[in-house]
Amino acid sequence: MRKLFYYSAPWCGPCKMLGPIMDQVAQSTPVEKINIDYELDRARAANVSSVPTVILVENEQEVRRFVGAKSYQQVMDFING
Repeated sequence: MRKLFYYSAPWCGPCKMLGPIMDQVAQSTPVEKINIDYELDRARAANVSSVPTVILVENEQEVRRFVGAKSYQQVMDFING
């Protein structure tokens, strides 16, 4: 099963741009949003050093990740990669 982990923060400009896109993506792929202000330990455990970071996981294993804002089509291409 595929799932996206979306690490973001409310003060992050690129996160504000990517947030609505991730809401659209969540209609077809499960997305777990992680606010690093409240879950910094999870971000550190996933080696997240910049936000936004999106990690694609399949069968509980990281497949790939990207950092920064992307368009809806870029995110879908990333998922289907």
